[in-house]
Amino acid sequence: MKHFWLTAFLGGTIAALVAGAVLHLAGYPVAGDACWMAGTVVAVPPAAWWVISALRAGRLGVDAIAVLALVGTLAVQEYAAGAVIAVMLATGRALEDYAMRRAGRDLTALYERAPRSAHRYEDGGPHVVPVGEVRRGDLLLVPPGELVPVDGVVERATAMLDESALTGESLPVEYDEGQSVRSGVVNAGSAFDLRATGTVEESTYTGVVRLARETEAGTAPVVRLADRFAAWFLPATLLIAGLAWALSGEPVRAVAVLVVATPCPLLLAAPAAIASGMSRTARHGVVVKGGAALETLGRARTLVLDKTGTLTEGRPEVVDVVAAEEFTSPDVLGLAAAVDQMSSHVLAAAIVRAARLRGVEQPIAKEVRERAGVGTTGMVDGSKVSVGKAPPGTSSPWMAAARARAALDSAMTVWVCVDDDVAGVVLLRDAVRADAARTLRRLRSAGIERVVMLTGDRAEVAESVAGILGIDRVLAERSPAEKVVGVREEAERAVTVMVGDGINDAPALAAAQVGVAMGARGSAASAQAADVVLTADRLDRLADAMDVARRTRRIAVQSAGVGIGMSLVAMVAAALGWLPPVAGAFLQEGIDVAVIVNALRALRPVRGTRLRVDQATGELLQRFDREHAGLRPVLDLLRETADALDRPGPDSLALLQHAHRLLTEEVLPHEQEEDTRLYPALSRLLGDPEATVTMSRAHAEIIRLTNRLGAHLRLAHDHGPIPEQLDDLRACLYGLHAVLTLHFAQEEEAYFSLTGGEAA
Repeated sequence: MKHFWLTAFLGGTIAALVAGAVLHLAGYPVAGDACWMAGTVVAVPPAAWWVISALRAGRLGVDAIAVLALVGTLAVQEYAAGAVIAVMLATGRALEDYAMRRAGRDLTALYERAPRSAHRYEDGGPHVVPVGEVRRGDLLLVPPGELVPVDGVVERATAMLDESALTGESLPVEYDEGQSVRSGVVNAGSAFDLRATGTVEESTYTGVVRLARETEAGTAPVVRLADRFAAWFLPATLLIAGLAWALSGEPVRAVAVLVVATPCPLLLAAPAAIASGMSRTARHGVVVKGGAALETLGRARTLVLDKTGTLTEGRPEVVDVVAAEEFTSPDVLGLAAAVDQMSSHVLAAAIVRAARLRGVEQPIAKEVRERAGVGTTGMVDGSKVSVGKAPPGTSSPWMAAARARAALDSAMTVWVCVDDDVAGVVLLRDAVRADAARTLRRLRSAGIERVVMLTGDRAEVAESVAGILGIDRVLAERSPAEKVVGVREEAERAVTVMVGDGINDAPALAAAQVGVAMGARGSAASAQAADVVLTADRLDRLADAMDVARRTRRIAVQSAGVGIGMSLVAMVAAALGWLPPVAGAFLQEGIDVAVIVNALRALRPVRGTRLRVDQATGELLQRFDREHAGLRPVLDLLRETADALDRPGPDSLALLQHAHRLLTEEVLPHEQEEDTRLYPALSRLLGDPEATVTMSRAHAEIIRLTNRLGAHLRLAHDHGPIPEQLDDLRACLYGLHAVLTLHFAQEEEAYFSLTGGEAA
C-alpha cells in the first residue's frame, strides 16, 4: 500500500511539473503556473504529515524546511520552484522505499523460503505432512531439490547439500551417513533419508528466521546523528533565510534559501546505506540484529574471542594413537572404535570418526556397557575391551612416557585395555580452525588493533593456541563472571567485539559493544544475547561482515556529510541572490538524488580483505585439501615406524617398507602435482611468482628424505635394518613426520582456507 501511494505521489508531481513546462512552451503561462501550483499544493499535506510524525516520535525533522519552502514558493508565486520541490520530495521518498525494499530482500527471502512440509515415513513409505508435525526421531525422506525440513542426521546414502541460503557457500557440501545437517538447506543431489533430531521450532532455520525478523535499520547511531543534525540545521536555515530577507528586503531570497535547504531525501541516505549493508551481511551468512550493531561493528578496534568452538573446532580430534608392545596403532584404534560405536560421549564420537577416516577395520563388539565418568567396556573376539580411564593402580614406564607425550601436545588421553592389560592410548585434542589465522590477519587489515583470547580452559592450552595465531593477550581459566569483567576492561579502552558460542559466553557477549555468536552450533542463549549471529560455522564470516560494516558506515557518513556540505554552500549562494528559487530547486534535486544513489552503493559486493578465488583454482584447492585428509594416516605411520625401531626385526622392516611405499605411491605424486598444477595457479592468483617458493622447497626436502629412506631399505638385511642404520633411520622418519606435518599445516592455513566460499 505504501509503495503504491508513493508511486502515485511521484507520478502526480512529475506530471504537474512536465505539464506546466509544456504549457509554458506552448504559450499558455497562466495554465502552466496553475499546473505547477497544483503540484506544489498536493505536496504540502504529505510533507506536513511527515513533520507531525517526526514530532510524535520525539524528533524535529528537516521535513519542516520542506513545508516552509513549499508554502514560501506559493507566497512569492515561484510556482516552478514549488513544483520541483514537490518532485524532489516524492523522488526522495520513492528512492528510500526502493532502497529499503531492495535492502530487505535478502532478509525477507530467509523466512519466505522456510520449510513448510516434510516427507515422513509411515506404513512403509514416505507421506507428505506439515513440517510442524515432525517429531524428534522421525525418519524422513529428503527428495532432490527440496529443503531439509528440520535438523537431523543422515540415515542412509550420501547427502549433497546447497547451503548458500544459510552460509553463503557457493559450492554444495557432501555429508556422509551419521553426519548432522541443518534445516533450510537444499538437497542438491540424490534423495536421502534423514533422522530428525529436533522439531521445526528447535531447528536451525527457525532460529535464523527469528533473528531475521528482529533486524531493523532505523536505530543505527549514524541515522540518529542525522536526526540530531536536523535539530540545529532547521534553526540555522531559518536564521540564514531571515537574514537574507532582512538585509536585502527581498522575500524571494529567503524562499530560495529554504528551497536549497530541503535535504529530506539527503538525510534518508544514512538509513538507506545501513539497510543496504545489512542486506549484504545476510548474503554472507551473517544476521545483524539492528543497524546500531552494524554501525558499531564498523568502528570496532578490539576483538575478544572465546577459544573453544571459535578459534578451535569445538570438538576433539584424534591426533595420535600410541600402541603398547604386541599391538599396533590400527589395532588399538579399531578396538576403541568397536566399543565406542554405541557411546554418545564426544570423545567416543571422535574415536569412531577417526577410525572411519583412516580406514581402520572395526570388529564387532558385544555386551557393550557404558559407565559415566569411567568409560565403555565390551567383548571383542572373546576378549574384554575397555575404553576410557586407565585401570586403577596400573603404571609403567611406557604409560609414563605416553602421559608425557600427551602433556607436550596438550592432549587428552583415552586408554584402551584388553583383558585389563593396557594395549594403547588414544590422544585427542581440539584442533585450531584452519581458517582462524587467515581470518585474524584479515580482521587486523580491516582495522582491528588488538586481539584478546578469553577462555575458561587451562593456561598452557590457551597459550599454545595463542602462540599459533599471534594473539595479543590471553585471559585463561576465567569463569563466566570473570569473562564479563575481562570484556568490560577491553570495552573501556576501545570499541570491542566479543565472539563466542557457548551458554557461558552469553553474559560476556552482552557486555561487549557488539556480541557475535557462532550460531551454526552455538547455544540459544549466546545467540539471544548477541547482536550478530554467524549462521555459518566459519569465523571468516565475521571478517566478511566487518568489511561490509566499515564500507557501509563510510558510505553513510560520506553521503550525509558531502550532501549537507553542498547544501550549505547553495544556501549561502541563495542568500546572496546568486541562486534563484527555480535553479536552487533543480540543484537541490540533483544533490539529493546523487547522494541517495551513492548510498545504494552499499548493496554492491564488497571486495574488502577477502582474496577472490576463481572457480578453477578453487576446485584445485578443494581437491588437494581432500587429498590432505586422506594422507593424514601416513603421518601417524611414520611416527609409529620410528617408534618400532626400538624393536628392530622383520616387523620393523615390514613397517619401513610399507611407509616407503605410501610415500612414493601417494605422498610424492601429491606433492609433485601441487608443484605442477596448484602452485602456478596460486602464483597467478596472488600476483607473485615467489609466493609458493618456500612450499616448493619443502617438497624438495620431502623427496630427499624419502629417497634417503629408500637407500636405507636397500642396505637393510632380510631380518631388518642393521644397528648402524637405526639412528639415521629414526632421524629420517621423524624428520619426514615433522616436515610433512608443518607443510600440511602451512598449506591448509595459507591456501586451503581460501576456499571459504564467495557470497553473492
